[in-house]
Formats: sequence, structure tokens, C-alpha cells
Amino acid sequence: MHNAYSDALDTLLRDCCPPATVRAIERGADPLALWRTLLDSGFADCLLPEEAGGAALPLSELAPVLFVLGRHAMPLPLAQTLFARALLHGSGIACPSEPIALASFDEDAVATLVADAANARWFLVQDGTRCLLLPAAEARTEATGAHADQTIRLYRPDTAAPAALTLPAGTLRSISACLHAAQMAGALAHVLDVTLQYANDRQQFDRAIGKFQAIQHQISEMAEHVAAARLAAQIACDSASAQPDPLRAAIGKLRASDAVTPVAAIAHAVHGAIGITEECDLQLYTRRLHAWRVVDGSERWWSRVLGEEVCAERDCNVVELVRGWCEAA
Repeated sequence: MHNAYSDALDTLLRDCCPPATVRAIERGADPLALWRTLLDSGFADCLLPEEAGGAALPLSELAPVLFVLGRHAMPLPLAQTLFARALLHGSGIACPSEPIALASFDEDAVATLVADAANARWFLVQDGTRCLLLPAAEARTEATGAHADQTIRLYRPDTAAPAALTLPAGTLRSISACLHAAQMAGALAHVLDVTLQYANDRQQFDRAIGKFQAIQHQISEMAEHVAAARLAAQIACDSASAQPDPLRAAIGKLRASDAVTPVAAIAHAVHGAIGITEECDLQLYTRRLHAWRVVDGSERWWSRVLGEEVCAERDCNVVELVRGWCEAA
């Protein structure tokens, strides 16, 4: 899952966003230097048209970029920002140069969780069909209380505030589900890689623990979930436009979220106690995976969405229906 854009981003992030930088930002370090580097690189404008200085990528070509962001545990909402900038530009609204997080509110919900928004300076908030561009300084937010969590709880803004633009209900949720499915696929792939490496390096009874059948069985189960999540992310991002098909996004988010719990559990089991320590990079990824799993709808929420869609179809074969969702948006 790579192309020229993702390869360039991977090279950039290896230099400017190593685990030490991720840790520093989580501890409260100023993220401006990293953000400026990302902004100057042009990746925040991947979805903007060429006449606006962007790359005009379709979502199918953007997927590897999102995958790489997950592989590097990106602590800033770059993926959300590039979608927000595209939506704002398409509506003729000047795009802020600071990080923008996407938020969606369920009907009658008092608050919502927003991933990677601890350092966001703006929120693009959808409530029904109304979308507000809300400065973070004016938003009511609070931390989740989890260790070093970059997810924040955003309270519903004033409904009397003027809308910046209007979008079909659920648009931002589908976009967020899609981008997080791709980021989860990238993070899951990295977790598998580091677990394989640890299993081959860690010696017990004069043998690498990866030689033991019990460990091999666990890692093979991890690999199955990681492969399924990657395929689901590709389905979610399979669009010739800059926005995902809602049903494909639902499939992608559901399957990627479903993979998080078993993959994280097995990774920590193979690593043993060291895997949960601050010094081990594994926890940087598993914490993000659990955060991304629940924002914009967990696997249970998206299962209900797909189930209701199936129930709405009369006299249809479920397998053929799902195949149709995957093959034709």
C-alpha cells in the first residue's frame, strides 16, 4: 500500500517525526516546528485542486498517505486537516494554516470524542447538515483522562452560530471513519512488524521465542487481522473523488476497529511486561489504535449501520449485497 506520495511522506516522517518527537508532543512540547514542516511539504494540500497549489489526489491514491501517517503514530491531525482544507476550499472559504480536527455530533448528544485534537487550533464541526468552523480557543473541550491521550471531548457548540457550509448529514463522520480506517491499517501493520522483530530477537531457553509454536500461532492470528484491516481500508478509500462512499467507509472502519483489540492484546502478550512501559514504542501505537477505534463510531456502531442497511433491502442475498457495496459505489 504505497505510491510516490506515501514514499516521500515516509522519508519525511522518519526524519521529523520519530518516536522521540511523538513523546515530546504528548508531554506538551510545542508542535509548531513539526506542523510547519508538514505544511511546507505540501501534504496538507493533497486534496486541493492543482490551480490552488494542491495535488488533486483522488481518495484511492491518498490511501497510502493515510496508511503512512498511521505507521508513524502521527500526533497531529494532518489527515483530518487535508480533508477539512479541501471542503473549505470547495465552499470558497479561506483555509486556516493551523491544524483542523473533524467532529460530528449525534442527535441530542452533548459531547463527542475527537481524535488527535489535543493540538488542533480549529474544529470543523458537523451537526445535522450544518458545518461550523470553530476556533479551538472558543470551543468547550476537556481531556479524556487517559495517559498522554491526544483525543479530546468536544462539547456541542452554540446551535445559533452561523454555518460555514452545509453538507449532507453524516458526511464528516464517513470521512473520519475512512481516514481512521486507513491510519489504523498502517498502525496495525507497524505493530505486527515490531512484534515479529521482537519475537525473533528475544531469547528464551537458548531459542528465539518466535520459534515456539504458541508464539507462532499468536503472530499468525495477528497477521490475519492486519491483512483484513488493510483490505478493509482499501475498500473504504476506493473512490475516484475526494470523499468516500458511506457504505465503503462503514465497512472499512468496522473491520479495522474490529482488528484493534486482538492485535494489541497479542502484541503486548508477546512483548511481555516491557510492552506497556513508557520506554517501549509499542504503547505509542496501541494507545492510538484504541483511541481511533472508538472515535466516529466503534465497530458496534458501524455494525448497526450496516445491519440497518441490510434490513432495509428486501428479498436480497446478504453476501451479494456486501459484494455490491465493495464493487460499485
